Amino acid sequence: MTKKTKRPAFHFPSRLAIVVESVIIGLAAGFVIAGFRFALRQADIFRLRLYDALKTLPACWTVLWALALAALGALLGLAAHRFPMIKGSGIPQIKGSLTRRMALAWAPELPLKFITGIAGLGAGLSLGREGPSIQIAAYVGIGILTLFRRPWAERTFLVSAASAAGLSAAFNAPFAGILFALEELRLHFSPLALVCAMGASVAAAAAASFFFGQAPIFDFRSITPLPLRHIPWIILLGILCAALGDVFKRSLYLSQDFYQKLHIHQIIRPILPLLLSIPLCFYLYDSTGGGHSAIESLSIENRTLQTLMLLFAGKLLFTAVSYGSGASGGIFLPLLTCGAFLGDLTGDLLYKSGFIADGQNLNYMILGMAAFFSAVVKAPVTGVALIIEMSGAFNLMGSLILVSLTAFVTSELIASPPVYATLLERMLAGLRKDGNAAG
Repeated sequence: MTKKTKRPAFHFPSRLAIVVESVIIGLAAGFVIAGFRFALRQADIFRLRLYDALKTLPACWTVLWALALAALGALLGLAAHRFPMIKGSGIPQIKGSLTRRMALAWAPELPLKFITGIAGLGAGLSLGREGPSIQIAAYVGIGILTLFRRPWAERTFLVSAASAAGLSAAFNAPFAGILFALEELRLHFSPLALVCAMGASVAAAAAASFFFGQAPIFDFRSITPLPLRHIPWIILLGILCAALGDVFKRSLYLSQDFYQKLHIHQIIRPILPLLLSIPLCFYLYDSTGGGHSAIESLSIENRTLQTLMLLFAGKLLFTAVSYGSGASGGIFLPLLTCGAFLGDLTGDLLYKSGFIADGQNLNYMILGMAAFFSAVVKAPVTGVALIIEMSGAFNLMGSLILVSLTAFVTSELIASPPVYATLLERMLAGLRKDGNAAG
């Protein structure tokens, strides 16, 4: 009697099917995120025109808009109260789901995340589209996986790949999406996980580029490499971003604690930042919204040092108040905006002190984005790839690696943990507390 050989866990047909499924998921996620991006763009245009009009209309119209925002905030709060998995960026929820510590229900949560994300971000909250895009794409993957019978290990590959597709479609950054799935979502490298992430990211980028084109999302002018004599200033910028990146993270946690300690009900919480957005939209517009237009404006407008410091402080604080409210929205784009303000401020100071040449502020603005991302998210490889793909600054790769490495190492030295891991633990603690209270 011949002894049967045991078939390996992942034989070739199974591997091939998973890769094909990852491409299908990526295409579907790419089209959904393209719709999300288009809706957000229209909402941003509406908000800009609305506040331009309100500046010339009688004050009663501003009062009516405040009442509308209060009603919207209550609806956003109610949705977050009934479905807590749609709160915030969504990345901690995905990490929790992949480690079986959270359960995501795609059928009600996908459309709710989509709608509440557009409403909150479009109304002016300082939140980003990338976190919701990643979570929405993960929901698309989970929904498609209901059609296939896959063991848990293979499902994690495909959900991670779907998340990569979300970032890829949100920023036209397929390589950053791949690295994000491997560096941030998965603890152990796997060739199959890599191939799935590649298939989904490229497919999602292709779907999104059908509507938005393939160009980098930031339209910067020609960027020249920095000479070697700039190395000390690049290192200094990395250290500064690490220190203030830790302040950024702590402000998020303090904001969450603020709402908790004052016993403000979840239904009411989004009302506060939405009402705060009204004076900010009148007098400090670039501190509201995700920050895409603010970053682009830095490349064509000269801001005073006082304005840049005010914008940085306003963006950091308003992001904390917005995120702490539990409204749907991420922190990728706001933290990149903070990094851009800080980098531009540093470059301006260096230029006025005679250490750099005219026009090199743009380089420091781009470096600030990468350094701030590396300090806050603690994913330097993803940060470098993301900024290169977003800006097209391939000739700054060496400087980007140096500033990101400096920010990461400094962040380690000051014992500043990665933001999403901390947010996940805080969310789990909150769910346990609510469960105990309910019990």
